[in-house]
Amino acid sequence: MRISLAITLLVCFFVPLLFSQCIGSFRDAEALYQNGRYEEAIQEFNRVLFVSSTDLKTLHLRARSYEELQMYDKAIQDYRRILSLDPTYAQAYAGIGKIAWEEDDMKDAEKNFLLAAMHDPKDYDILLFLSRAMIKNGRFKSSVEFLDEAIRLKPEEAMPHYYKGIAQAYSGDGLGVIVSFNKYLEIEPDNLSAHYNRGFALMKLGYKEWAIEDFDEVLDKNPKHYEALARRALCLIDKNPRQACLDLETAALNGNFLAKSNMKRCNGNP
Repeated sequence: MRISLAITLLVCFFVPLLFSQCIGSFRDAEALYQNGRYEEAIQEFNRVLFVSSTDLKTLHLRARSYEELQMYDKAIQDYRRILSLDPTYAQAYAGIGKIAWEEDDMKDAEKNFLLAAMHDPKDYDILLFLSRAMIKNGRFKSSVEFLDEAIRLKPEEAMPHYYKGIAQAYSGDGLGVIVSFNKYLEIEPDNLSAHYNRGFALMKLGYKEWAIEDFDEVLDKNPKHYEALARRALCLIDKNPRQACLDLETAALNGNFLAKSNMKRCNGNP
């Protein structure tokens, strides 16, 4: 009788103690995640899920931790688990889309970002990812539509204007390219890629003087941008052939294909 009572007392003492060690703290796990301590965060999230295996926030942050560690299979397992519990959880679709992007599967990325946007059409980041995936997949007009929505949500942000300009360039909307990059450069005036792309669009539309200004801006910051050097030379070829030919020769000697293919214009050939 005394032995049985002693066992009962030991069980009553140790079982709560052991059980309490299995219980995690979501707040502690979240703090570990926010500080980039992803492996420790996963361990703490595991303890939380031991007690509450269907907690969506915990599953989501554990998936994000796996994602940061490039443990993509485990991240997708958590995202799939979330969607089995809540098929409208937009961030789970977005998470799968980001992993597909990292693995260069743009069709799957676009599909999942589109599902995410369907369930949360006001999420700026999802719309931006979706638009970029559409550009990668050659769906330029659709990309512009979603970028316009992103711009409506955050008009102060620069990046939607940049990607909109890229999409318009691919779809042949020269004036649209200029308008989009004008807006982008109002917000981010030092971006050389935007100056180059706007210069290219201006050149194509025949606004050579304005194009030269953009190419000058690029070359002032990066004198070895030989594509910009060659295009500036082509804008100058009629007005200042001597300078243009010097620039073409420099670009050609550095391997630029555009300059090489136009060197004949400096040899008296048509």
